[in-house]
Amino acid sequence: MQKLDSTNILDISIQPFVTSVEKVAHVQPGNTIEHALLVLIKSGYTAIPVLDTSFKLHGLISKAQILDSILGLERIEPERLQQITVVDVMTDSIARMKVTDPFEKALSYSINHPFICVEGDENEFLGIITRSRLLAYLNGYFHEHRKKK
Repeated sequence: MQKLDSTNILDISIQPFVTSVEKVAHVQPGNTIEHALLVLIKSGYTAIPVLDTSFKLHGLISKAQILDSILGLERIEPERLQQITVVDVMTDSIARMKVTDPFEKALSYSINHPFICVEGDENEFLGIITRSRLLAYLNGYFHEHRKKK
């Protein structure tokens, strides 16, 4: 594989890649998983952030986690959707980074995560960086690099 001059690209700011919190589907820890499932279905995402009213990041919730929580021994128990809250099901294992972190860290996280949560200096949730946005940028970068040869 040909080695590219990668120092500039790996050190760039992640700020331009962040989808702001206003545009990110999310739920709150106290919401029912029924509400979370509706948000997930309507948004078309498989997982979304869990934020409190102060926009602090608490975790992620996914369709798989919700479905797993309503599986009984012999049947699916949809009545549980209204009884279980997001905090009971969510994971707090999150791909997260600071807005000041370099592009290289976002690229590394994107290998195993479809999106990365981005926080400010006071741990306030600022938004997400999607894997597809990073790949689109890299694709453009490599095409431009090839043209310059």
